[in-house]
Amino acid sequence: MEYASNIIEKYESRPRKWWLYTLIVLILAVLLSWSASSVTFKGLAVKGTEVAKGIFWGLIKPDANLLFSTATDGVPYLLMETVCIAILGTVVGGILALPVSFLASPKIMPKPIAFLFNALILLIRTLPSIVWALIWIRVTGPGAFCGVITQSICSIGMISKMYITAIADLDTSILESLDAAGCSAFQKIRYGIIPQLTPNIISTVIYRFDINIKDATTLGIVGAGGIGAALIQCINSRRWTMVGSFILAMIVLMLIIEFASTKIRAKLARGQ
Repeated sequence: MEYASNIIEKYESRPRKWWLYTLIVLILAVLLSWSASSVTFKGLAVKGTEVAKGIFWGLIKPDANLLFSTATDGVPYLLMETVCIAILGTVVGGILALPVSFLASPKIMPKPIAFLFNALILLIRTLPSIVWALIWIRVTGPGAFCGVITQSICSIGMISKMYITAIADLDTSILESLDAAGCSAFQKIRYGIIPQLTPNIISTVIYRFDINIKDATTLGIVGAGGIGAALIQCINSRRWTMVGSFILAMIVLMLIIEFASTKIRAKLARGQ
């Protein structure tokens, strides 16, 4: 009985924060109402309905000749170009993100230096990939090289941020032991940090590769190589069977990559 009375007493003395929860709900309701007031639905456009029907029809009856064509304007070539852009952008970005993340980590570097490199990462992450592509396309011209440069820069921004988080969770006792043994900063990174970060690095790079595959298609629309440019041209010219071929190939590719990346991440995380 005494134990039960203590429980009841603790329950009765719990913090009363109903007013705080009510305030949060009211603020959310005001924000939702204000946001909804600026959105107006004027019905479906006639051309939009035609495009949706055309894409659906293209998925049902794709252009088989385009799907298996070996020419440079065929689906296999454009799809492989998209994959190559994503692979190069991910690998280059992942490699460059390592020194950037170490320099931006206050756990390793002095705070002023870490602040400067964190500001650099924030600058990279501020602009979306399509804006970076529009900037670099003026420098390199249209083509796959622009897509690789764009994806490398965008990968540095995201991967560095995740590396820094992983570095913050490191076991510092290993570093202290290496420091007591007289190891240099490079040796502490090589033998104390990299082995702990390796599973996280691989998992992060695979996750970024998934993103880059989708981004490579979008970047192609602005001329940065890949399948996106051909896709938007076919949509504009109403060639729905060709549109269906491109979309179907992209769906199959994404399913394969998603299956493979999920298996690899599960192996790294749980050894399955």
